[in-house]
This record gives sequence, structure tokens and C-alpha cells, in this order.
Amino acid sequence: MNDSHRLAEQFQSNRTRLEAVAFRMLGSHAEAEDVVQEAWLRLNRTDASEVGNLAGWLTTVVTRLALDLLRARKVRAEESMEGVPETALPAADAHAGPEHEALLADSVGPALLVVLDTLAPAERVAFVLHDMFAVPFDEIARMLDRSPDATRQLASRARRRVQGAGIEAMADRERARQVVDAFLLASRTGNLQGLLSLLAPDVVMHADVDAVEGSRDKQGDGAPILARERRGVDAVASAFLGRAQAAQTALVDGLPAAIWAPGGVPRALFRFAVREGRVVAIDVVAEPARVASAKVTEIGPLP
Repeated sequence: MNDSHRLAEQFQSNRTRLEAVAFRMLGSHAEAEDVVQEAWLRLNRTDASEVGNLAGWLTTVVTRLALDLLRARKVRAEESMEGVPETALPAADAHAGPEHEALLADSVGPALLVVLDTLAPAERVAFVLHDMFAVPFDEIARMLDRSPDATRQLASRARRRVQGAGIEAMADRERARQVVDAFLLASRTGNLQGLLSLLAPDVVMHADVDAVEGSRDKQGDGAPILARERRGVDAVASAFLGRAQAAQTALVDGLPAAIWAPGGVPRALFRFAVREGRVVAIDVVAEPARVASAKVTEIGPLP
């Protein structure tokens, strides 16, 4: 086996972990895949014999690429939200014990991605790497060009915000489901103003490759209706206006969402992130393995 094949095998053995790290940082499977692919390209341009710890090197590259994307996203969000007052997250419960924290982690699940979007880029990186992937603070500090103490403070601050927002997320689940119901109804009835009123100014929609391919207009020019990413109320509303005819509300991994399940078998998931009564993110999932791995319960009638 030559060196290039050996390097490719080593990279593939790290790919799943790298994509998990990138997804938790970015909240987008499409962006996570792009970041990991870029890490592979950079590895090919590097003298691998000089890389002592390949897994650590790849994690550093993926982290820095994700951090660049988060910072760029933050700038775009600040520009789009200029003039909109910032609302603070509730404080975490100072009396919550380990059992409560474990329950919170299990309950929030995918909703954690929504909460992570409220964090500053460096906070998000520190929290994800340390609390989710057990990366030591001294290693994270080198990635962020901070001291270990400063990095520890970033993770601690992020942890408090995540805990507080998690409590809010659990309390607001029923209200979020009502928002999803209203969104689907506005979508299928072609109510543009209704859709616009339910979308946050900085709303973002991501769709995986299978969802994009499956959305091709069979009666038109064959172009896909969905894109890997859409940002802003107009772009997201136009993707759903007059559509979602057979989508039903459900709980997906314990959170309000929608599913498309012809014959009673889920084929696509629409994960909604709702904050303060508005949709801030939609993740459209149609990859069979990801759909099959989701826990779908409490399927409701068509709104």
C-alpha cells in the first residue's frame, strides 16, 4: 500500500468524528461536509510525515475552518439584525444538580444547535470541543489563540447560557409546535404574509443532498426547489410557499418538527428551531440513514 492510500485510510478513519465536530459547531450538515472536505484537501497539500498527531491536526484544521465560518456568519447576522434589540437568555438554575443537568442534555438534544447559535464563535468552539468531545483546554486554547484560562472561561460562560436556554426550550415546546403547525398551514395554503410573519429576520434553511435532489420539479424544468442553504425571510418563504402539502407535524427526537411519510413511512424530516415565536432555522433531512435514525413520535393530522 502506497503512502497516499495509507493517508486516505487514516483520514477516512477520522471522517465521522470530524463531521460530528464540525456539525456541532456549525449546525449544518452541508457546511460540516464542506469543512471536512477542505481539511482533506489541505492534508493533501501538507507533508504528512511532519504531522505527529494526525487526528489532532485534522481537528485543529476543521476547528479553524469552522471558526472562520462562524465569524463570517456572525457578521452577516449582525448586519441583517441592525437596529433590532437584543434579548438576553434566562439565567441557568443555580440549584440544578447533576441529575437535572443530565435530563436537560437528553431533553434538549437537537435543540442544542439552536442554543449554540446564540453563542459567540469562540464560546461555541470552546463548549463543543470540551463539553462534547472532551478536548483538553490547552489544545483548544492553541486553536483559538487564547490562554487556557481564557478558554476555560469561554466554555463556562457558554455552558451557563446553554443550560438557561435549555430550560426555556423545554418550557416552550408546545408553543413551538403551534408555530410549526401555523407554518405548515401557511405553506400549503400559499399564505405568503403568514409565512413571513413566522420567520425570524435571520432565518436560515439547510437541506441535505438527498432533500435537494428529491425536490426537483418533475413537471417543470427539473431544477431543484430546495438549495443546500437559503438565508433570509424571502428566500426561505419562497421555498415553502404553496408546498408541504403532505407534511405533518410530529415530535422528532423529542422536538417539534414536520415529517413527510407516504404510506406511514417517514421519508423526509423538517426540523424547526423556534425562538420567541418565530422560526430561526429549518433543517431538511432526506438522507435515508439519518431519517431512519430519528425518533419520530406524536404524529399529528394535516394542519
